[in-house]
Amino acid sequence: MHTKLIDGKEIARKKRKELEKRVIQLKGMGIYPRLAVILVGDDSASMTYVRNKQKACEEIGIESDVYHYEAETDEETILQKVEQLNQNPSVHGILVQLPLPKHIDSKKVILAIDPNKDVDGFHPINIGKRVLGERSLVPCTPLGIMVMLEEAGVSIRGKHAVIVGRSNIVGKPIGQLLLDNDATVTFCHSKTENLRKYTLQADILIVAVGKPRFIRAEDVKEGAVVFDVGINRDENGKLCGDVDTVDVLPKVSQITPVPGGVGPMTITMLLANTIQAATMNVDEFSD
Repeated sequence: MHTKLIDGKEIARKKRKELEKRVIQLKGMGIYPRLAVILVGDDSASMTYVRNKQKACEEIGIESDVYHYEAETDEETILQKVEQLNQNPSVHGILVQLPLPKHIDSKKVILAIDPNKDVDGFHPINIGKRVLGERSLVPCTPLGIMVMLEEAGVSIRGKHAVIVGRSNIVGKPIGQLLLDNDATVTFCHSKTENLRKYTLQADILIVAVGKPRFIRAEDVKEGAVVFDVGINRDENGKLCGDVDTVDVLPKVSQITPVPGGVGPMTITMLLANTIQAATMNVDEFSD
């Protein structure tokens, strides 16, 4: 069986070109998509993510502002900034870079964001709308997976999708999106007994557990499509996913590599969400 790597970088490049065209159209209508990012502290990973987000915005013509606060900044200051951005009509998307310092309640901060500007898709109102099948802003990684499934020509309807991991950022929302597209969905997690029994049934297997090379060939069904959401370092410091790609490669029909798979799509979907937030009330662009 010919195994095909699902190239996230290439799909992201294609999507960004499409998004760039939409930004040009919007600007012609007098709408200038703008993203505001709040960063608290000097966590190096967070700072890198924010720089990458800024660069991606710049590349396709989205305006972006970063509000960088000292780690000691109190919660009230951050909440006031969120409210100020909520009230600013020129700001379409608000993103609070997580994790926040321990003295700031991230749930409270996310709750303070206007759901229509919640480009991370974490607000309870957006989660509720998603469950009800209403239009909402969706978390970026699950949205990226859905786009990749479409681009890779994977049929979802009637297929058995098994998700290993039940986080609010990836596991739960991707399960909901697959369900909305007529998949039969099984959630597995750290308390699941006999995990292999379920993973072996998966036509589409999505793994997001944060354990290096956790899924091996004996865990996957012949011809399965596998999405590896994990980003880990192995014992030699090498970047790897939650799936042992080399081991499962002969058995699966398609798989996302790490790096270069799901990762590049996440920031691309942030751009898509910012554009969606900017066009919420523009009929021509409603999906």
